[in-house]
Amino acid sequence: MWVSHETIYRCLYIPSRKALDSKLFHELRTAQPIRRPRGKKRSHGRGRIRNMVSIDLRGAAANDRSEPGHLEGDLVFGTRPSAVATLVDRQSRATRVVALPDGYRAETVADAVIAYLSQLPAHLRRSLTWDRGREMAEHERISAALDMPVYFCAPHHPWQRGTNENANGLLRQYLRKNADLRSFAQDDLNRVAARLNDRPRRVLDWDSPRQREALLPG
Repeated sequence: MWVSHETIYRCLYIPSRKALDSKLFHELRTAQPIRRPRGKKRSHGRGRIRNMVSIDLRGAAANDRSEPGHLEGDLVFGTRPSAVATLVDRQSRATRVVALPDGYRAETVADAVIAYLSQLPAHLRRSLTWDRGREMAEHERISAALDMPVYFCAPHHPWQRGTNENANGLLRQYLRKNADLRSFAQDDLNRVAARLNDRPRRVLDWDSPRQREALLPG
């Protein structure tokens, strides 16, 4: 007989069982007192985005991580309406965090992503994969400005950008949900990203993302 990890989590998180001390959840990386099972996503009231390009059309080089520059992106929220944008390279796992001091409306996110990625060499910004959040409503402007296609995951399929999901979880050690992320300047976020990019990763044979990017030509 066997049970899934989700069953174990849900059993431990039943308050009446008192299997965990009421303060122990603070030791968890996410510091969440409640377990939300996967597959039961809360609605964010997001509408439909026009002219989305499905992740099914993304090329093989992005899918198999054989070349750098294929990014996964998302927003990380603090106290509303504060947020930052995160961009993670699928090959090197290098994380970049983009300040959004003016909020996360679609035009604001597009301006910030374009300004940030335009500073990178072309081989480090080949494509971008995002979920279906309304903050990407101006994806066509991003594609045109950077000559970089933007692909969208299937609905409720966060594992299709799992590299970014993992990085966002690590960022929660520095960017708490109860923090006003507008107070973080871009230099502050660069220092946070540097801490993640200097961390050895088992998936990289214990290289760090920074070491992997240093090996790239150009």
